[in-house]
Amino acid sequence: MWQQELEHFGVATLAGILNVAETESFLACLGRSSLPRSKAGIRHMLNDRATAAIAHDPRLMGIARDVLGPTAIPFHATLFDKSPSANWLVVWHQDTALPLQERTEKPGWGPWSVKQGVLYAHAPAPALETVLALRVHLDDSTRENGPLRVLSGTHNRGVLTDDTIQELAASVTPADCLVERGDILVMRPLVVHASSKSRTNVPRRVLHIEYAASMTIADGLRLASA
Repeated sequence: MWQQELEHFGVATLAGILNVAETESFLACLGRSSLPRSKAGIRHMLNDRATAAIAHDPRLMGIARDVLGPTAIPFHATLFDKSPSANWLVVWHQDTALPLQERTEKPGWGPWSVKQGVLYAHAPAPALETVLALRVHLDDSTRENGPLRVLSGTHNRGVLTDDTIQELAASVTPADCLVERGDILVMRPLVVHASSKSRTNVPRRVLHIEYAASMTIADGLRLASA
């Protein structure tokens, strides 16, 4: 079962969730979008109608609720767009920053920052354990086009220091997440992951949607929808 894979490895792949027509339709909507782009893609996409439709699709909501419970809800979406004209790498890290509605000083939260007008804080492990990412693949992710790489099982170690992450990267054999178009990679944010530069002209576009068990992520802190 994929839930057992997720628990053990920190990632799991679900095949054939979206069909070719659905991915083509979404890409066409992206082509007409006026959302600001960076080199790596597009931030804060959840207010985009086409993105919101995918995020709230019953198939994706069912996956999220299988893990997080019946109140799971999407709160954040990002497009990663790796291509020959926008080729980049990501070093080993965990996803620990969450968008929040307002700043409240609490132990374990911070540092704080603002990205494109949205407030963020790095969160402690108990909050991040109530978050799940669904990575919707809009292209095949191959060994050549800079796939996601993970250090399996590291999601159970809590929030790690940079030094510890580097030690793990030197001692744990990474796994390449080779995922076909229309598949979804389910991912825990605390699994240590990275990606290399692409070595091909084939694009690698991924819609990364984050879900939480509740918009109230901690006492006095609510997630922002972005």
